[in-house]
Amino acid sequence: MKPFLDENFLLQNKTAEQLYHEHAKKMPIIDYHNHLIPEQIANNNQFANITQPWLYGDHYKWRAMRANGIDEKFCTGDASDWEKFEKWAETVPFTMRNPLYHWTHLELKRYFGINEVLNKTSAKSIYEQSSEMFQNQGFRVHGLLTKMNVNVLCTTDDPIDSLEYHRIISSQKLAFNVFPTWRPDKSMAVDNLETYNTYIDKLSDASGIEINSYNSLLEALKKRHDYFATIGCKLSDHGLENFYAEDYTLSEIESIFGKARKKIELTKIEITKFKSAALFDLAILDHEKGWIQQFHIGALRNNNTRLLHKLGPDTGFDSIGDFLVALPMSRFLDKLDKNDKLTKTIIYNLNPADNEIIATMIGNFQDGSIPGKIQFGSGWWFLDQKDGMEKQINALSTQGLLSRFVGMLTDSRSFLSYPRHEYFRRILCNLFGKDVENGELPNDIPFIGRLVEDICYNNAKNYFKF
Repeated sequence: MKPFLDENFLLQNKTAEQLYHEHAKKMPIIDYHNHLIPEQIANNNQFANITQPWLYGDHYKWRAMRANGIDEKFCTGDASDWEKFEKWAETVPFTMRNPLYHWTHLELKRYFGINEVLNKTSAKSIYEQSSEMFQNQGFRVHGLLTKMNVNVLCTTDDPIDSLEYHRIISSQKLAFNVFPTWRPDKSMAVDNLETYNTYIDKLSDASGIEINSYNSLLEALKKRHDYFATIGCKLSDHGLENFYAEDYTLSEIESIFGKARKKIELTKIEITKFKSAALFDLAILDHEKGWIQQFHIGALRNNNTRLLHKLGPDTGFDSIGDFLVALPMSRFLDKLDKNDKLTKTIIYNLNPADNEIIATMIGNFQDGSIPGKIQFGSGWWFLDQKDGMEKQINALSTQGLLSRFVGMLTDSRSFLSYPRHEYFRRILCNLFGKDVENGELPNDIPFIGRLVEDICYNNAKNYFKF
């Protein structure tokens, strides 16, 4: 029987152990998609205790706590930091076989050197020990990132953001680089006209352009896009239910935008046409600058409307959606390709049923210009766990080139989430190790070791040009 979370955790044979310890483990981290708060990085934030970076914004943990019968006041409510931690500690034993169980104990081990299993009995001592460590300079935000060997991280930022904290970060001499990512979802979200018009007014203020037409909307977005580029932005990101690729005319889009600005209710087809136009034109902006565009598709959001109204979005009430993705994705990518406007692209799915769809779709639009121009993104959100990662890796392996994969990201709101990269790397090495020891791959550790290093770090560095 192997001990829990020892040095060979998830590594099931000697080849896997060698690949991880001699190749994967040493590689720096490029975290090219996360939701960390730039202000906290700029200010080198110091947390008072482990609850603050661990539980304040983690809807993964909130979902588990609610499922365990924990009252909302201990998740997003006004309970004290200790009370929230105590309730999480009570929940942890019941998360066995959920990735939260592994993540929780990896984070305690890697950041704090705590090997004790977290439960109701150990909660107080772990809380006090970890919280005391947060008083040390090395446990401020910069120290936490340096400790995990982070080389680059990219936050997620709205076009109206001033990026003032990114400018501050860029002036600091840090062991890592931080860049913004352009996330323009709200600029095309005409589903809710009240919210949309409020946002467009803010975009108008941020850009200094009066937005009274679709053309002026594009002018405002381009001006902000240009500004993001001056702060080092190289990526965009879109969180979509699905791709939008409906046929439209520019006169139709101008008319639809005019109705939206007057808060005249739009039909379903009008909404789809507008989003199709906006998504295409945003992709053109990315191509012009050689940015990488990312598409996260398949989330069915805000399922619990009662708690949405009470707590707001991104609080743990989203799930996997069931959408027909192949045809609109094909039409969208094909339109860009026909116009020679398809930039480097990463596509992430949330429904595992779409793995092979995306793995084969990206092969349709590789053009030989660079290795892995179109990428099948790593297991995301509900799929960034052992089973989800293995299925994504296997689908990419059988339908494309795993060797050109740009690897893992955190997609996290917590500075304590970087052991997720270790988790991915161990899973990756175990898959290669099993194939070698089963005789399915040659026992060429130098070559396979280089592939592992590439997937963990080098491919991303070359792809993003950081």
